[in-house]
Amino acid sequence: MKRDYYEVLGVSKNATKDEIKKAYRKLSKKYHPDLNKEPGADEKFKEISEAYEVLSDDQKRAQYDQFGHAGVNGQGGFGGGGFSDFGGFGGFEDIFDTFFGGSRRRRDPNAPRKGDDLQYRMNISFEDAVFGKQTEIEIPREEQCDTCNGSGAKPGTSPKTCDKCNGTGEMSQAIDTPLGRIVNRRTCSYCQGTGKIIVEKCSTCAGKGTVQRRKKIKITIPEGIDDGQQLRVSGQGEPGINGGPPGDLYIVFRVGKHPYFERDGDDIYYELKITFPQAALGDEIEVPTIHGKVKLKIPAGTQSGAQFRIKDKGVKNIHGYGRGHQYVNVKVVTPTKLTERQKQLLREFAEISGDIPEEQGSSLFDKLKKTFKGETK
Repeated sequence: MKRDYYEVLGVSKNATKDEIKKAYRKLSKKYHPDLNKEPGADEKFKEISEAYEVLSDDQKRAQYDQFGHAGVNGQGGFGGGGFSDFGGFGGFEDIFDTFFGGSRRRRDPNAPRKGDDLQYRMNISFEDAVFGKQTEIEIPREEQCDTCNGSGAKPGTSPKTCDKCNGTGEMSQAIDTPLGRIVNRRTCSYCQGTGKIIVEKCSTCAGKGTVQRRKKIKITIPEGIDDGQQLRVSGQGEPGINGGPPGDLYIVFRVGKHPYFERDGDDIYYELKITFPQAALGDEIEVPTIHGKVKLKIPAGTQSGAQFRIKDKGVKNIHGYGRGHQYVNVKVVTPTKLTERQKQLLREFAEISGDIPEEQGSSLFDKLKKTFKGETK
């Protein structure tokens, strides 16, 4: 399973080209095989180089940001075959053969196998995430070649059984040791484990049996989907092998910001600005919610920072567990200008109210000046 290229280089998804280049230079120097002799350094260096090759190229980076690994190498979005079985790990097979006398069950190279899964990153608006939407996306994916019907061979010809592995897709080597015979099995390097050799390749797909096309797919954005959550679209991944079923498509959602609403799970938060008279005397105010405006009663004596809950005005739970609420956080605004008449009224109010406790650090006039908003004319 391939790691995210940004994670490999240790940079953010908004990193500049200079930041990417700087990170690559630092890591490549650390893991270069000529400088680092530790086990795994060579593979680490290759991974770093591959990530830099994509992220340093504007076009490749744009494709990667939109479609993941599938956008830059035409392979499964989870690293190109990220859901394969253990058959590809030669070390595991060798150990099994060594201790169990080669009794491991062989995998038929011509058996039907499920296609690779794909990943698609989709940017949606705040509103579409809350209420859901039917839409259409276009993705690049491998599809069966129409010229050769997926065989990879030139029309009129057929693949031949590999004479190096006799169609098994594996090559075996037996070694006699004092502990007994050890059998090592490796994927056949001649047929790449397929058990077949294509003598005359199809001119359209160059022997792959598949070609990359862009396909439009209709999807339904679930109501209540949140940022980072994903949707599985069955059967819309890469085509199956040897008649196997296709893989699946995983859509990862990136939800945009709202001008004044903030979302936390199924709850919505909204900051309501009120004047000092409204806070002191109380008021009934229209407040926007994602479902329309509602009236909210502000009790007399409300302090800045108070929070009110509007029940069931949040987001519908994606799993059907009810609906969230909207929380209104009150902020008493500070006037920027005061007329002489307003100042005089505040001074009179200060005289009537008496002194402010010393720990508040300001006179009553200063405090009211920060919290009382009136007419400026």
